[in-house]
Amino acid sequence: MIAIIDYGMGNKHSVYNALKYIAVDSIITRDAGEISRAERIILPGVGAFGAAMENLRQFGLEDILHEEVIVKGKPFLGICLGMQLLAETGTEKGLFKGLGWIAGDVVKLQPAGTGFKLPHVGWNDIELVRDVGLFKGLKKEKAFYYVHSYAMRPADENDLVATGNYGVDFTAAVLKNNIFATQFHPEKSQKNGLTVLENFVDWRV
Repeated sequence: MIAIIDYGMGNKHSVYNALKYIAVDSIITRDAGEISRAERIILPGVGAFGAAMENLRQFGLEDILHEEVIVKGKPFLGICLGMQLLAETGTEKGLFKGLGWIAGDVVKLQPAGTGFKLPHVGWNDIELVRDVGLFKGLKKEKAFYYVHSYAMRPADENDLVATGNYGVDFTAAVLKNNIFATQFHPEKSQKNGLTVLENFVDWRV
């Protein structure tokens, strides 16, 4: 069973439907008991960093997530905003403290040249920085779907596993121990996205 964290923001139903499509049981929840019983955890999200962190704290989710992911080491997937929240700080509409699981910050994209509108919406290839099992079996064209204006800057280059480019290079995926996160939306990325989700389900930390 996979717990999809419901903190009042984001694409939780799309993630649920994608997991259902690949025949994986999941539950959308903010209940500490259900999160504790889950084998894996997904933190989705679309929206603003500060409001998202406020919701996580308001619903009492920060502590249970720390217990299950950091202390117990359960496999974890952060998606889009759910990835950004792992950083130490976010800079959208102010300076906000994140979960701090990945050293680094989240900053606004600064594309060079013309024709790059924000938010960055649509398909974009990824460049693998290092080969990890979570990206095995992808099509030759490694395109994924994005909706974002901000991106994480990991402080430790060893945490970076994939980049994208939208007038500027940005972090597409990070991996640290049992924590995997993507700026793109695997649940909206067709075959490549479903492959990543299947790899996450099979991932042994």
